[in-house]
Amino acid sequence: MNDELQRFKVAVVQASPVLFNREATIEKTCRLILEAAEKDVKLILFPEAFIPAYPRGLSFGAVVGSRSLEGRRTWQRYWENAVDVPGPAIEIIGEAVREAGVYLAIGVIERDTQFSQGTLYCTLLYFGPDGKLLGKHRKLKPTGSERLIWGEGDGSTLTVLETELGKIGGLICWENYMPLARMAMYSKGVELYLAPTADARDSWQSTLRHIACEGRCFVLGCNQFVTKEMYPDDLEGLDELDEHPDVICRGGSAIISPFGEVLAGPLYDKQGILFADIDLAEVARGKFDFDVVGHYARPDVFQLVVNESPLLPVVTK
Repeated sequence: MNDELQRFKVAVVQASPVLFNREATIEKTCRLILEAAEKDVKLILFPEAFIPAYPRGLSFGAVVGSRSLEGRRTWQRYWENAVDVPGPAIEIIGEAVREAGVYLAIGVIERDTQFSQGTLYCTLLYFGPDGKLLGKHRKLKPTGSERLIWGEGDGSTLTVLETELGKIGGLICWENYMPLARMAMYSKGVELYLAPTADARDSWQSTLRHIACEGRCFVLGCNQFVTKEMYPDDLEGLDELDEHPDVICRGGSAIISPFGEVLAGPLYDKQGILFADIDLAEVARGKFDFDVVGHYARPDVFQLVVNESPLLPVVTK
């Protein structure tokens, strides 16, 4: 790797989507990609579920044993604004990425196009500098009530990309609390670990720093900044937010070194873009005394088996 690609700049974009509006959010996304690229960055990360929204505070009319018609209509609106992969949204974002000449990772709500088109997934998409979609990761285990609105991914999308910047991969939000999922990523040699999230708690910062130290990798954490007034006025179920504070999600984006040092952030209570300079040689220096899947492993005692086969509900032979 030449010195130019050993040292480069990255960005994390802490912003709000235009909630429940795919087209307007894509337009905003493209503007922010080009804005970040003006700082000569090589990699840009957007938050979890950025297109079309992380629907914090909404119940979708579901309680144990019943669902309401109002909640079904809210779900329909969410579904109608989700992203088809591949599809027109991918092409528009890809064109902005190509113009910027960067790697991009962005959280979307992906609508299943292979089978019934009835299931949504919380997905992280990866684009290359030529604007082409390089891969995706579907969240393995939605948390709490997320399980009502999102399906579960399988091991086939535990994606780590080999690029001229290094190995890029990551997990979404509380997947990062799954030790075996982290170990699977470390085993692929991830150097630029992406952790888009919806968690704005102080404790999330400890999680990011732990992963950086444990994996001896750079960690890019990215969250949204969202207020109640950003929700559409005509959204059914909006009254459920009455008991919530005005700031629905305060953010907390940050960039961490392989030694757990905070390079940028955390950013709270506003939209903004964080930048940090990366020296990939820090990854190698960090593994001198700790390599969780190398000299610090004990395969004679512990072994992890990962199933990366696609698990399909229908197989035609």
